[in-house]
Amino acid sequence: MDLIIRHARLAGRPAGELTDVGIERGRIVALEHNLTAEAPAYDAKGRLACPGLVESHIHLDKARIIDRCAPQDRASFSPVFGVTPVKKIMTVEDVHARAAQTVEQCILHGTTRMRTQVEVDPGIGMRGFDGVAALIDEYKWAIDIELCVFPQEGLISYPGTDELLVEALKRGVKVIGGAPRYDKDGPGQIRRIFELAREFDVDIDMHLDVGPSAEHMDIHLVRELTDKYRRGGRVVVGHMAKLSLLPPDQMETMAKSLADSGVAVTVLPATDLFLMGRQQTHAVCRGVADAHVLGHHGVTCSLSTNNVLNPATPFGDCSLIRIANLYANVLQLDRPADLRGCFVMLTESTARLLNIKDYGFKLGNPGDVVIFNAETPEQAVAEIAQPLAAFKNGKQTVAWELPKLMRPA
Repeated sequence: MDLIIRHARLAGRPAGELTDVGIERGRIVALEHNLTAEAPAYDAKGRLACPGLVESHIHLDKARIIDRCAPQDRASFSPVFGVTPVKKIMTVEDVHARAAQTVEQCILHGTTRMRTQVEVDPGIGMRGFDGVAALIDEYKWAIDIELCVFPQEGLISYPGTDELLVEALKRGVKVIGGAPRYDKDGPGQIRRIFELAREFDVDIDMHLDVGPSAEHMDIHLVRELTDKYRRGGRVVVGHMAKLSLLPPDQMETMAKSLADSGVAVTVLPATDLFLMGRQQTHAVCRGVADAHVLGHHGVTCSLSTNNVLNPATPFGDCSLIRIANLYANVLQLDRPADLRGCFVMLTESTARLLNIKDYGFKLGNPGDVVIFNAETPEQAVAEIAQPLAAFKNGKQTVAWELPKLMRPA
């Protein structure tokens, strides 16, 4: 064996059980208690281990531009239109540098898999795409990155965007997205995205249903087309802030219909909290969908970052554990099982949502392991636990030192 991670508490196993993880040639070859083998070892000392966190929705191409964007009025605020003038002067090198800094912060906070949403339109052309795509090979030593290409500022109403989407798909992109809210013909955009997904046999991951009321929800058309074209299990909708405005009976009906159609949901608490309720002066709605209710009825859900240091979310450190803690606060979750569910929506559930087939502590899977300064998933979420070490394909990629109190003699 090339490496043994000893005395780890594996997420998903009984809390008191310690396991040694044996890795050879980048793959897990043993999962045993007190593994009898000789190899270089990392002692987890009874701390929590998982196969790495999974980031399902993050915009690397427009991260870290908050200082370039003009301030806007609170009530009429538009994060998309705030970014539009900046995109025109973005270069491949600029996008690459900001995206690389963001990816490194994700790695340092325990992320080993990622889907990133990348905008293409005549305003930026393929510059953002090229800047982000270069990261796939550059950082494969620490993280697997998948691209989702999408039209942020319109597709039907923005001539030239369709051709750029097709170009990206011809280059091998495996996921296409959409943002119908910003198109003059939202339903037309949704239909075109499904057409392209069928033509190129790719998955779909759309930004959907953010707004001050639960009226005119696009999810109904998305579900209809998912059923019509038998795309169940290959469609994800992100945000879904309008779900937070539904009464319980309608929410239950919606959850069951999503589960029946095989449509997954990514909840983005930091961004939706920042954007929702701006027209209200009091009794402000939070706008964060209840993924626990969705999951209870069979919907595959994830929690994710979305934006970092840009107009839509002018803060963030790329810690998914912090996002899970924020979500738990907003949904007022305090039971251990609920907090554990938050951790699952950063790991196993998100891997299912992204159709990752080789995720998890199983023999033959990649030797990806992240150690957190906690004993259980619920403790990690409650305390925003720091990752102490990360391994990708059996090689260490991250090391954090524990803080130390310097008591007087």
